[in-house]
Order: sequence, then C-alpha cells, then structure tokens
Amino acid sequence: MKLIVDENIVLGKEAFESFGQVVFQNGRAITNHCLKNADVLIVRSITDVNEKLLKETNVKFVGTATIGTDHIDLDYQKKNSIQFSSAAGCNSFSVAEYVFSAISHLVIKHNLNLSNMSIGVVGYGNIGTKVVKIAKALGMKVIINDPPLERISNQNIFSPLEDVLKCDIITFHVPLNLDGIDKTVHLLNEQNLSNLKENTILINSSRGPVVDNNALKMRLKLKNNIHTVLDVWETEPNFDIDLFKLVEIGTPHIAGYSYEGKINGTKIIYDALSNYLKTPATWKPNFDKVVDNKIEISDNENFVQIIQKLFNKSYKIIDDDSLMRKVFDFAEDERGKHFDMLRKTYRKRRELNNYEAIIKTENSELLNLLKVLRINVL
Repeated sequence: MKLIVDENIVLGKEAFESFGQVVFQNGRAITNHCLKNADVLIVRSITDVNEKLLKETNVKFVGTATIGTDHIDLDYQKKNSIQFSSAAGCNSFSVAEYVFSAISHLVIKHNLNLSNMSIGVVGYGNIGTKVVKIAKALGMKVIINDPPLERISNQNIFSPLEDVLKCDIITFHVPLNLDGIDKTVHLLNEQNLSNLKENTILINSSRGPVVDNNALKMRLKLKNNIHTVLDVWETEPNFDIDLFKLVEIGTPHIAGYSYEGKINGTKIIYDALSNYLKTPATWKPNFDKVVDNKIEISDNENFVQIIQKLFNKSYKIIDDDSLMRKVFDFAEDERGKHFDMLRKTYRKRRELNNYEAIIKTENSELLNLLKVLRINVL
C-alpha cells in the first residue's frame, strides 16, 4: 500500500509507516501525477482535494488532519466510493487559547475593562463552545450566533448576527460555506462592518473569506478605531500586505497549531484509517512533559492579569505577530513563501493543560476559571 502524506503532519512517519510505503510531499505540491499509484492520501488544509486531483487514481481513502473540509470535494468522493475522514475538534482548545491570548494582550495594552465587556461568538461548534465557556468563567456577557444549530436546537441561547456585531469583542468560528442559506463567505462585509463600534476587538481565526478582506481594509484605512486580529486571510499564502499593515495582530493561519492539536489530528486520521482497513489501532503518541510549567498566582491579581500571566508562560500571540511582520523584509513574490515557512517551521507550542498554578486562595471564581482553562492547581 502506498500513502501520500503532507510533510507537515506531525508524527506522520510514526503514525502511518505501519500501513505501507509512505511518501511525504509539500501540501501545495501534491498533484494528480503524485497520486497515480497511491492508495491513501492524507493532507492538511492547503491541498485542494477534488476531481482534478483524484481522477484516474487508485486513492480509496482521504484524510485531512484538520477540522475544516472546505478544501475537500465531498460530493466527488462520495460518488466515487472514496472513504473520507476529517479531524473535527482536534485543535479546538488551541484555537480557544489563541483567542484569549489575543484578548488578554489587547485588553491590557489598551487599558480596557474586561469584566464589563461583551463577547459575540459566531459559530457554536467544537471551538465556539470552548470560547463561550471561558468567557463565562471570566464573567463576561456572551452573545452566540449559529443559525444552522439554532434551527435544530431546543436551546434558547442564540441571537441574530446583528446583535453579535454590537458586542465589544467579536470572534468567528464557522466553516467556510460558499453558498446556500448558511453561506459564510463575507459574513462580515462592507455593509455590516459599519456596525462595529469604537474599540471593538475583532478576531477571525476560522477561514479567510469569512471576512471580506478588501472591505475590512477600506474600513481600517478610513477609520482604524477597532482592534483587529487576523489569523486567516483571503488568497493565503499570498495575503493582502496592505491589510496586514492595518491590523493590530496578524498571524499565519496558526491558531490551531498547538503541538497537542496537531498530534490529535494525526491520531484521529490514524484511527480512521485503521478502522477503514480493519486493522488494530495500536499507535499511541507520546507527549513530552513541559519542564518549566509552574505559574505562581497572587491574591491581588485580577482575572486579566492572571490570564495574561498564563499565556505569557504558554503562548504569547504577539511573538507570532512579530515573526509574521518580518514579511516586510521579503520581495513581493517571496512573501507567500514566508507565510508557508512560518507554518512549516512552527515551534512546539503547548496547551494550558500542561501547566500548573501555585495559588494561596480559596476563591471559587478563580478556581473555576483555572478549571475551565484546564490548569492544574497545586
């Protein structure tokens, strides 16, 4: 059996070599020719898996070690009896931590009062539910928008997008739907961008086209009075450099790139392939222990100071912004390569469940927050 595997899949060799011959390829360089004698294709989000790629190949299993499927032609695979699996939920904690690392940084930088701020969460799936849970533990007012889930749910917790756009913080966690009643392309656009009030924190870590990048650029050029955080971009890796200059925090599509998130994605696809081939799923990844993992929390620190201290230890989002801003040192035709290289060489970022808090208080609200963040308390 021959497997074509994206070279950026963490522990790909260890996970998949037991199935047969593994050939690693750059995700953007996987072609129909590469797949002529392949039986299995395992990708990440940058490979468009469609008829053009799969036609007249022997591929019978496709896995994406990512949560999104907008790069996958599911109808073609179904019609051609090609088994498909995604890694839904694999990096949901990673993205939620990205969001609150950004929020804590901006709240302190601009001296905003987090306890009085509202947060609008667009998309209430694996990631959105975690964002909501953390926000509630912080005492924030939460507004949730998810029309497809609202239609099938008995929960009276959903609000229209217009209400979300009135919030102090807006964060998107939706799939990329190109059309239909739940179309998400340019969900934030020229018309509704004007509804954002001054000092709004706007975060998009879902898919680039969910926010109309050109309309956002025009808004920020006209009046840059919102704090914009973009991890995803239209036309990436060749993102809009002029928009990047205007956003407060910009990162190269790495919100879900924690070490745990990546390995979880590999494990989910490994298990799915084992199930498809009816072979025992014996591979189990080993997670290295974080050595410097103790965080002291004092009684006089507020929640904003505490979460910033936690993320200063585990994940400082501004470090990724600084690395991406080195793009200005590159010629225009090299900037996309820099974007991809930052993703390919991304550091081993660990999630909060690897850290331990040293506290001397019985504050129930603080203990609940640490529990929600998955911080072990000593």
